[in-house]
Amino acid sequence: MSDHTCNVLFLCTHNSARSILAEALLNHLGKGRFTAYSAGSSPRTHAQPHPLALQALRQAGIPTDGLYSKSWDVFGAPGAPAMDLVITVCDSAAGEACPFWPGHPATAHWGYADPSAGEGSEEDQRQAFVRTLQLMRQRLEVFVNLPAARLDRQSIEQTARDLARS
Repeated sequence: MSDHTCNVLFLCTHNSARSILAEALLNHLGKGRFTAYSAGSSPRTHAQPHPLALQALRQAGIPTDGLYSKSWDVFGAPGAPAMDLVITVCDSAAGEACPFWPGHPATAHWGYADPSAGEGSEEDQRQAFVRTLQLMRQRLEVFVNLPAARLDRQSIEQTARDLARS
């Protein structure tokens, strides 16, 4: 894997908040070594990324162009990009039976609380998205700074799983 871009798919149930945040953040931090995608097991019809997710990304200086909610079936279809790593970012998606992923990518689970489930003032809800983005950044900064030699399937799976415990 060290001689090509590492493709990472982030999964969440609705693909509107956590997986969208992770996709945008990794594409921003990835330095051309990583290409991130996101999808959901059951995105809502005509669902779009949560407005507070997009706001948190923009306020952090992370581009939001091209982000949209989609089904994980897209990535199991013929012609889909082959994934090197699939990371679930919500507990419900982690417990679901995933589709067959071409190439048998490494897998990991990074559980985050759903920032869109929060109650309270609009500011409290906005801060929940900012906190989730910050937690993701901590893990992804370690990940994107791995030496090229550590981007083989076994190493990225172990690193991703180790980061789940941090």
